[in-house]
Amino acid sequence: MDRNDTAARDEERLPPTIRPPITIPGFFFGGYECSTQLDRHGVRRNLVAETQHDRFLDEDLAGARDLGIVVLREGIAWDRVDDGGTIDLAPVRTIRDASLRHGQRIIWDLFHYGYPEDLDPFAEAFADRFARYASTVARYLVGLDGPGQWYTPINEPSFLAWAAGEVGWFAPYGKERGYELKMKLAKTAIVGMEAIRAVDPEARFVNVDPVCHAVAPGDAPELAAEAAEFTGYQWQSWDMLGGLGWVDLGGRPDFLDVIGVNYYLTGQWEHRRGGHLAFDDPRRRPFREMLGEVATRYPGHPILITETGCWGDLRVPWLKMIAEEVRAAVESGIPIAGVCFYPLVDMTEWHERHWMHFGFWDMEERGGLLCRKPFLPIHEALAAERARTATAKENRQFPPNIGQYRKKA
Repeated sequence: MDRNDTAARDEERLPPTIRPPITIPGFFFGGYECSTQLDRHGVRRNLVAETQHDRFLDEDLAGARDLGIVVLREGIAWDRVDDGGTIDLAPVRTIRDASLRHGQRIIWDLFHYGYPEDLDPFAEAFADRFARYASTVARYLVGLDGPGQWYTPINEPSFLAWAAGEVGWFAPYGKERGYELKMKLAKTAIVGMEAIRAVDPEARFVNVDPVCHAVAPGDAPELAAEAAEFTGYQWQSWDMLGGLGWVDLGGRPDFLDVIGVNYYLTGQWEHRRGGHLAFDDPRRRPFREMLGEVATRYPGHPILITETGCWGDLRVPWLKMIAEEVRAAVESGIPIAGVCFYPLVDMTEWHERHWMHFGFWDMEERGGLLCRKPFLPIHEALAAERARTATAKENRQFPPNIGQYRKKA
């Protein structure tokens, strides 16, 4: 990837436009895997269909509601609803109607890796087409439910730039063009948000990207500076959206809006070696510190943990660790508005398609249907954390008042 002048960006930081914090009832929320990318084998994935979330939509939402979850991340498959510029939003209506039946609110994910196959993300027409699509979705939802809808314009643009522009994992299979694609995606998100705001001035944007931490291998300490530089790339997309150094892209603080932080076990690794640091590796950076760095870089912006979770027997220890780290972060004054466990139901691995035993429900095939089998230990762990959070709120420690945070910043 090309490098950018970090010092110049930092000198030109803009004061954020403070908007009311998003409130997540009950603090914990959830989401469903909705990726639709062309994978490294050239095969179109559709995780909603593969997990049969479309067939079991009511059951999935009812299960989430039983956990006390009333805010959900749901995806709109851009590649499926946009046929050469003709847009059919019937799938959106299906999800919206189900959410109303179960008393839930949606954060709409507009672009989760997949895009119409007649488009090229490196071409200028890509952003224009996305803006028309985003505007159409916003107009449709405002017509149904009024203004003030919540959107994630592009899910994980930093990761997508790496996967699709740097290492050729996803379409368009770029190699060593990750920085170029990152700027294209930022511009796409910005024109999309402009188009949404033209229809819905009260719309809120949750801009989702992973936080990460790369360390030097134990036998290669000379890579420490390079690992730190790579870790620093995680800020580029958020800076672009907020107009913090790439002002020619048109970013603004009110477009940056809510910071959506994704964090998984795989988010910390040895630089150049691949793999991830083990759950108990002492080199892992505490999550509370990573959240503190987000808050310091983007003062005044509410923060949501928009994806977190783990697989297999690590699910419960991971949930407890996340809850403990978030409580510590909140008590230190970081404006975290909620934590999203993702995915709520199991998913297949992106490239090899085996079930990962991820989330609150595992899959059990019966006559061609993927029946949901509750993983009870994590249900019980979430109930315990919800009780601890409720107690902390009663003691007025959780979450902090946004005005108090601004005084500290």
